[in-house]
Amino acid sequence: MNIEVSHISKKYKKKTILKDISFAAKEGECIGILGKNGCGKTTLLSILAGIQKKDSGSWEIKDTNEVNPFLEIGYVPQGCPFMDDLTVLDNLKLWYNSSCSNLNEELNNGILKMLHVDEFTHKKVSSLSGGMKKRLSIGCAMANKPRILILDEPSASLDLECKEDIAAYLTKYKQAGGIIIITSHEEHEINLCDTIYILKDGTLHKHDYKDIPNLLREM
Repeated sequence: MNIEVSHISKKYKKKTILKDISFAAKEGECIGILGKNGCGKTTLLSILAGIQKKDSGSWEIKDTNEVNPFLEIGYVPQGCPFMDDLTVLDNLKLWYNSSCSNLNEELNNGILKMLHVDEFTHKKVSSLSGGMKKRLSIGCAMANKPRILILDEPSASLDLECKEDIAAYLTKYKQAGGIIIITSHEEHEINLCDTIYILKDGTLHKHDYKDIPNLLREM
């Protein structure tokens, strides 16, 4: 399976946010999208995830049997897409109810166990730390066992242990043939990337990086 993004553009009123964005990714590949805050990274990822509409262009998932190609996508936004007054378990039931995964199996021996979500299922979402919410968000994004994972700053403001757990999972996901598209300012996540693009002034440029710390300082 591979994906092809072709000539995507987006404007807000008269301001061009994305201009003629094109790139491709194949199985087992991680694509990094870097850029300064407010440059349009979140807009691009939300378009790819089917959350926002593009003004022009297209993107295609090739070699998929899904009637709805967006079922191939897991999306982890910066925010917390859960019901705060419900427990973690109740939120999980909502996400996994119509999925192809078995919730109990995932809690006992699957992605939710790997991310330690099983350790706080009794807590209300409103009481969770940022790291717990991010673990839960990734676990829910994987409910349909997507082959494409789109993550918007997954490790921002998290403690070191949580960052390491997320990086370890992303490494396994990639090794299993998953496609990752990620925005990040974290060196350990950038190191996972096979290809890095810089988003600046609405356009995307491939970057042949050698010094990641220096690159991140420029962001």
